[in-house]
Amino acid sequence: VNNPINSQTNLLESVKKNPENAIEICSKFKELNSKGISANSDLAITYVSKKWKTQLSPLNAEILSIYVIALHCPKVF
Repeated sequence: VNNPINSQTNLLESVKKNPENAIEICSKFKELNSKGISANSDLAITYVSKKWKTQLSPLNAEILSIYVIALHCPKVF
């Protein structure tokens, strides 16, 4: 059985170890924001799920997005 908390910790570590990927995702979030689209939108989450080093489920992509925003681009919405 997968421990969801362990999974979240792994996602956080993944963001910390891959700042280039995280910054690239921040750029996309800023681009979406400039069009009035939230970083929490389905469009943004789908982007993250496909763009990260490993393909992520929508839930994990959403969690990873929260970490990316918190660590690298706190001003996006």
